Amino acid sequence: MDIQRFIQVFGGMILHSTPHLYISALPFSPINSNMATKFTARFPHNLRLASGRHLNWTALQTVISGHTELVQSVGFSPDGTRIVSGSEDKTVRLWDAATGQPLGEPLRGHTKAVNSVLFSPDGTRIASSSEDKTVRLWDAETGRPLGEPLNGHTEAVFSVSFSLDGTRIVSGSRDKTVRLWDAATGQSLGQPL
Repeated sequence: MDIQRFIQVFGGMILHSTPHLYISALPFSPINSNMATKFTARFPHNLRLASGRHLNWTALQTVISGHTELVQSVGFSPDGTRIVSGSEDKTVRLWDAATGQPLGEPLRGHTKAVNSVLFSPDGTRIASSSEDKTVRLWDAETGRPLGEPLNGHTEAVFSVSFSLDGTRIVSGSRDKTVRLWDAATGQSLGQPL
């Protein structure tokens, strides 16, 4: 884990100039990191920070980028291995949670900004809601749409969620309604709330 964080934080500068390993990366490594405790003593005449050095690695592991507009919503898969994101660029994207790398191509189908995304409780599907007044379902493995968009709201849909058993979907809209949907068929269940 320590070497992975070391590479994530300092790898770019070391790639451009190997001496940065000694003059930048090692002196700025957290005091309690394995890299600092094992190698700082080997380079006694190296740069030393008087103050401000972290004790441990920060919580930030990586920055994920790839959307071309504001990211509106993110969520983890139930097993924690994937991340889903929805953006004003009208796409839904999947990412490897460990590396931050994209998984496949962006999921396209919404015609306006994506406001909310999440995985189903079993991790096999993704639901997304949009300014285009629809909710969409996606296969979480292939990225393909599952059926037609769920239509019924008359304004932008800002929130979407699965029931705990994954059989129903609930959505909330600017049209001041909440709608329930059958997750298998996409049919509306009853009247808007």
